Amino acid sequence: MTNLYPLKFKPILKERVWGGEVWQISGIEGETSLVSNGFLKENSINELVETYLGELTGDAIYESFGNVFPILVKILQINDPLSLQLHPSDEISMERHDSYGKTECWYILEAKPSAKIYLGLSKDLTPQEFYDHCNNDSVEGILNVITPKRGDFIYIEPGTLHAATGGITVAEIQQVSDVTYRVYDWGREHNPETAREMHLDLAIDCINYNKMELRAPHYLYDGESDSEEEGKRVLSDCKYFKVSLMELQDIKRLESDSFSSFIIYFSTEGEAIIRGGNGEVSIKRGECAIVPAYLGEYTIEKATPTCRLLEITGKQRAD
Repeated sequence: MTNLYPLKFKPILKERVWGGEVWQISGIEGETSLVSNGFLKENSINELVETYLGELTGDAIYESFGNVFPILVKILQINDPLSLQLHPSDEISMERHDSYGKTECWYILEAKPSAKIYLGLSKDLTPQEFYDHCNNDSVEGILNVITPKRGDFIYIEPGTLHAATGGITVAEIQQVSDVTYRVYDWGREHNPETAREMHLDLAIDCINYNKMELRAPHYLYDGESDSEEEGKRVLSDCKYFKVSLMELQDIKRLESDSFSSFIIYFSTEGEAIIRGGNGEVSIKRGECAIVPAYLGEYTIEKATPTCRLLEITGKQRAD
């Protein structure tokens, strides 16, 4: 039996030209999350992985990723336009940046009526045609446009062009990677005061140039039925992570061993109390906590009339 317990971490705040980010759980080198509760307070998440090995992450996951926590959880506050961007695959990221690729998903926490998300191309293009659209500022006309609503869920594969603007709060779950290729920055790239590094030439052979049809799991409403599993709705079950949405009713009693993984709980609405081992932790809306893989029996109880949680688990590498 491990001496671990449900773990919370200090948020890492980052200002951006388009708004801001809060990194809730990060194993990125130089940006690792620090524990905020219990006797392990001030230890970094990767130090915990190095000390507890599979007891924290799960044996197969530890064998795959070693001393790096494999999932990054963020909150994005997108007020002004997020650059049109994409993320490379594992293979390209490893070859070019010695990093994992970046498969990610977005759960929409809030969205103003003015909010927009751009996701994939609205028609097939050649690389040259796309390059020309970026250079003559006509790129918006070739993108799918979504008017997001609270509770929407979007799965973003490597190579998928995406951007957002207009007042959106997003919970982002992704691989542990910070590799992003910006291909268009809505005019900011032409102003020396706002210009950031651009990566159009680097990205040109990574983009999915096929028309994207918006369908599950790319675009879901919270009220629609996807797949139900033990009282949870599975939003994404890809080779890197599994994300489910659960609404707490009564106290849930669970066994961490049944997941073969760490379990992250992220509150999208209300407050929950997680108890297990020799500790307990409370998570309010926008907060998250990790249940270690070998914690054993634990409980989750709502502390508000309504409580909804994202449940996130990891996967061992398939290669």
